[in-house]
Amino acid sequence: MRVSMALALGLTIGAAASAVAADPPGVTAGKPDIRSLSALAFGPGGVLFVGDSKGGAVYAIELGARAAGEIKDPKEIPDVEGKLAALLGATAADIMVHDLAVDPISKQSYLAVSRGRAAWNGQWLLPNDVADASVLVRFDAAARPEIVDLSSVRFARVALPNPVDAAKKVPWKNVSLRADTITDMAYADGALYIAGLSNEEFASTMWKVAYPFAGAVSATTVENYHGAHGKYETEAPVRTFVPYSLKGRAHLLAAYLCTPLVTIAVDDLKDKAHVRGRTVGEFGSGNYPLDMVVYKKDGKEKVLIANSNLPFLIVDPRDVEAYEGVIDKHVETYVAGVRYEPRSGTGVQQMDNLGDDYVEVLRRLPGGRLDLVPISVKRF
Repeated sequence: MRVSMALALGLTIGAAASAVAADPPGVTAGKPDIRSLSALAFGPGGVLFVGDSKGGAVYAIELGARAAGEIKDPKEIPDVEGKLAALLGATAADIMVHDLAVDPISKQSYLAVSRGRAAWNGQWLLPNDVADASVLVRFDAAARPEIVDLSSVRFARVALPNPVDAAKKVPWKNVSLRADTITDMAYADGALYIAGLSNEEFASTMWKVAYPFAGAVSATTVENYHGAHGKYETEAPVRTFVPYSLKGRAHLLAAYLCTPLVTIAVDDLKDKAHVRGRTVGEFGSGNYPLDMVVYKKDGKEKVLIANSNLPFLIVDPRDVEAYEGVIDKHVETYVAGVRYEPRSGTGVQQMDNLGDDYVEVLRRLPGGRLDLVPISVKRF
């Protein structure tokens, strides 16, 4: 997200620096030194977590007082890139959206944006491989984009221990591994979970830190079996995940490139430990799982996965609980394990829950236009 490189992280959103009586420990006021808006996620009280892969840190940013949004008949926002280009003084061909998060209070969509799409020259490159997002944009109640002013906000910062060295590269993409320091984040039960790559010998890592940020950050290296590849892997990061309780025990449901679904028990995530996840599903090779959300339909919770080269995939957590096996051998057909339901939905690049009844989707249309589309969970 760049306005011009000089205007990164500029303009205003109003009440972002509302005063309070006293700051909790670790909270400061001013401009956070964010080097890359690599991942976005909302936490308790509507705090916005910003994962900064280049800086090897996570920021918790208070967005200030805002009115609670109502969702009655949410509308599509067409031509997102065109609207962002007009805002940032660029062309639509320059604009690249790195992540999307929906504010649970205002129900407005926040986007991490860069002007780096011209450097995109490979089919397997993700936005963070190509450029560093530097502008945070939200769409207001009238579906107009505005730049979020981060020049004077209340925030807390936590550094990740031993993030992956920027000099290390992904050989098959010829890009720095530093872009995958933070691939996804989620808050649950008083803690923030951060997936990505560390500089450990077993690079795939899940960090955990109490929020409000207090105490040390724990780092657990994680490996899992990739059925499509026929081997255990320790260097592939979790691409997207959700916290979920299985049989009364807290877990993370995590998806990786090519596309294994893995369960990781939260109480196994201890500092300096190494954990082997349980691969319970293989959903197809040659695919990035891009986002994962939990939704409820007819009183039953389901997990929805958006993908780069597959349709929407729906997994019932009860099927995960009932699945007794483990995938630990090569899957020649690339599909095995827990059942899933495909739903039409190609071109999806990002998504997040929009209240209880909708999922907000950033979708590339066949004609090339990028739209923000609210989809009713009844469709799933």
